[in-house]
Amino acid sequence: MRSVVVACGLIGVAVLTGCQGTEGVAGPTSAVRDPDSVEVFNPCRGALSDEVLRGVGLDPATKIITTDPPTGVSAWRICSWAPLGNQSDTGRRRVAVLSTSHTLDEARKKESAVNVRDSTVNGRPALVSQEQSDPDSCFVSFAAEQGMFEVKVGWLSTEGPRVGDTCEMAASYAAALEPNLPE
Repeated sequence: MRSVVVACGLIGVAVLTGCQGTEGVAGPTSAVRDPDSVEVFNPCRGALSDEVLRGVGLDPATKIITTDPPTGVSAWRICSWAPLGNQSDTGRRRVAVLSTSHTLDEARKKESAVNVRDSTVNGRPALVSQEQSDPDSCFVSFAAEQGMFEVKVGWLSTEGPRVGDTCEMAASYAAALEPNLPE
């Protein structure tokens, strides 16, 4: 019985090490990236300070949290703010910071994305896009070790004048916020 246990143990070790012999060498295995297991930067809970937000032209008092689970891993953490000042569109325009474990490649392949073009944000690879269902908003997505960050500028209402191009605004906010976001 003892020899059976030893033999089984040796076979188990051989299986775990890839049974290298004269036929070939077992190569390294590649891990599949699971976006739902990556801990992403949290822009909603003080990681972007009031000082930083004011510095880029956003009003910290107007924060709306779209998704920010209180504990655990999350593939998305999203919050938005209204611009500072007494602009006529301040209450109707929002700037969102989306922190995600999803990647630029995934954003590029998204079927609902339109007007997609490559760009950069302070040297980071980036993508500018709009959603087919929401042509009044624009996303600037840029690479990060966790996956990517997206800065979205959009309108909450169709009433009143819309001043400026949302893609230009999103690019400007992305460039201003990027130094405060992890690589």
